[in-house]
Amino acid sequence: MSDHNDLEAFLDEAWRHLNRGAADSSSPARYPTFATVSPEGKPQARTVALRGASRPNSILEVHTDIATDKVTALEHTPIAAFHIWLPRANLQIRLSASVAILTGDCVDAQWAKVPPSSRVSYGTLPAPGHPIVDVYDYEKPSDRDRFAVLKCTVKEIDLVHLGKRHRRALFIAEDNWVGSWLAP
Repeated sequence: MSDHNDLEAFLDEAWRHLNRGAADSSSPARYPTFATVSPEGKPQARTVALRGASRPNSILEVHTDIATDKVTALEHTPIAAFHIWLPRANLQIRLSASVAILTGDCVDAQWAKVPPSSRVSYGTLPAPGHPIVDVYDYEKPSDRDRFAVLKCTVKEIDLVHLGKRHRRALFIAEDNWVGSWLAP
C-alpha cells in the first residue's frame, strides 16, 4: 500500500486477504477465529475455515455441522464476529456479521464441492461437544443432512495495521463502507 492515508486502499487490502483466504488453504486468512454468544450469554470462540468471500455482496461463508454449538448459538443470537491476524502483513481484521444458517437444497452447490474425504466433518456421532467415555469413542460418518452453510453478511470491518506508526480504521456497511480513521 503506497498511500497510508488512503482509506479505500486499506479496505481493498483487507478484502484481498479475505478473498485469498477463501481460495487458498495456505493463507492465514483461511482459518479465522469465529465468535458467537451462547444461549446462556457466554462468549464462544473457535477456528473455522473460510469457504467464500464476496466483497460486492459483503458476504463471508463458513461450512459447519448443523449439530454444533455454534449453530445453537446462532439460532438464539444470529450474529458473529471474525478475527483474523495476518502476521506477514502486520494486519488484524475484525468483522461483525449477521448470520443466516442455510441447509437443504439451497446448499447443494456447496456440498457438491466438498471432497468426499472432508464430508466426514458433517455427521459426527455422537454430535460434536457431547461427552464420550474414551478419546476415540466416536464415529465420523458423512451425513448430508447435517451440512450447513453459514452466510455471514458483514456489517462492520475494523482494521489495525501494526507498523512504525500504527493505523486503525472502521468501515460500516450502513455508511457505504466509506470508513473513518480511529486511534489505534
